[in-house]
Amino acid sequence: MKGKIAVEQDLMPVVNYLTSQGYSVVSMSASDMLNGDKKGYDAFVISGASENFLSMEDRVTKTSVINASGLSPEDVARRISG
Repeated sequence: MKGKIAVEQDLMPVVNYLTSQGYSVVSMSASDMLNGDKKGYDAFVISGASENFLSMEDRVTKTSVINASGLSPEDVARRISG
């Protein structure tokens, strides 16, 4: 298993692709990402629409946050793998 990734619910192509690449993927709402436990995740993948809602500029986690707006699932995977 490559890592545990939280992906916003409306990004199913990203969920499907990351799962096929060996990631452990959890699909969740933006609200769950904001209010839930952020420990144990290697990255959070959000849609552009949720960026301001999640106040990512003030986030309190060191986990990578990837804005998937305009990115293909493959692009998202490349950003996760660094």
